[in-house]
Amino acid sequence: MRRLIFTADDFGLHSAVNEGVERAHREGLLTAASLMMGEAGVEEAVRIARANPGLAVGLHLTLTDGHPVLPPAQIPSLVQKNGRFRDDMHALGVLLALSPAAQAELHAEVAAQMARFAATGLVCDHVNAHKHYHLHPQIAAALMQAAAGAGVRCIRLPHEPQAIRRAADPAGDPVAEWALGPWCRVLRRRAANWGLRAPDRVFGYSWSGHFTAARLNALIPLLPEGVTELYFHPAARDGFGGGGAGYAHVAELAALTDPAAREALVGTPRGGYRAMLWP
Repeated sequence: MRRLIFTADDFGLHSAVNEGVERAHREGLLTAASLMMGEAGVEEAVRIARANPGLAVGLHLTLTDGHPVLPPAQIPSLVQKNGRFRDDMHALGVLLALSPAAQAELHAEVAAQMARFAATGLVCDHVNAHKHYHLHPQIAAALMQAAAGAGVRCIRLPHEPQAIRRAADPAGDPVAEWALGPWCRVLRRRAANWGLRAPDRVFGYSWSGHFTAARLNALIPLLPEGVTELYFHPAARDGFGGGGAGYAHVAELAALTDPAAREALVGTPRGGYRAMLWP
């Protein structure tokens, strides 16, 4: 049987995102959202989550393109002079691989974000990372350890089968499946050692910021059995501060509320990570 997870990333980033997430859940297909703990809209997002108990909320670990939870002085390797996380993901990734001091700061910040999530009183349905930075082995290890310690049972590993994606729409940024697929299998085994499960496949990587209704409706009949996650970046308007450059947030909200997509999925189980992965 097919089981589907419809997730919104960047919950808590901005009020426009929060409004889009709530509308996509109440009026459409959205079943889960991933919460950024250091951003301006986080308190509003928590209120929305409490008012919508059917929305499964998880931690969207942020280590780039955002704000830390810990004071910047405690994590100097991870931040810029302005106090925001570093945006040079490759250079920071090398530092995290080589520097025990940077690794200690990483573990401290991951633990702090997990603790802040716990303090909301929400049940943490899953973990993943902004810009999939948890594909980095050190970040993956820190996130899995923190998640398991907090009783979280699910994680996203963004393996996107390109043959299915191309059959739905060949346009989009190609993913190097020859590398990502094997690495996600390695991470899946490591996650299992921590008691974590991941969806069988994920879509939204190649179409990030441009997962339109046309693409969703083309993809739905191609989805195989097992658990599939489809992730989006919905918002009530485009062009807000902090949004992805060029992202069509409103079009992604329209995809999640599209009547044809909703009709095509009548009777198909949908839910959060835990409901779909631990039925």
